[in-house]
Amino acid sequence: MKTRVRLAIEIFCYRARKYIGAYLASVGGADAVVFTGGIGEHSTEIRGRICVGLEWAGLTVDAAQNRQIVGREGRISSDGSRLHAWVIPTNEELLIARDTVRCVVGEPNPS
Repeated sequence: MKTRVRLAIEIFCYRARKYIGAYLASVGGADAVVFTGGIGEHSTEIRGRICVGLEWAGLTVDAAQNRQIVGREGRISSDGSRLHAWVIPTNEELLIARDTVRCVVGEPNPS
C-alpha cells in the first residue's frame, strides 16, 4: 500500500478514536459503540484499528468476532468488555429517500 494511503487510513482511524474518546468523556461513558454504514459494516481492519487504544474505556475487541461480522448485525467486543462494540447495518439510501420526501411534502422530522 502506498505511503499516502496508509497515512490517510491512520489519520482516519486516529480521528475516529479521538472523537469516540471525546464523546465518552463528555457524556460520562456509554454502553456501546456502534459501527454502521459502508466502512463500519464491511471493514474489519478499520473497525479494529479504531478500537485499539480504547481499552481505557473498557472496550476490548474480539478479533475473531470482528473478522466474522461483515455486512450483518453482531457484537465484536469481547465478553468481558465494559464498553461493547456492535456492527449494525443500515439502509442509508432509504433514510435519505424518506428525509427527501419529508422535505418535499413538508412533513415534520419525527426526531
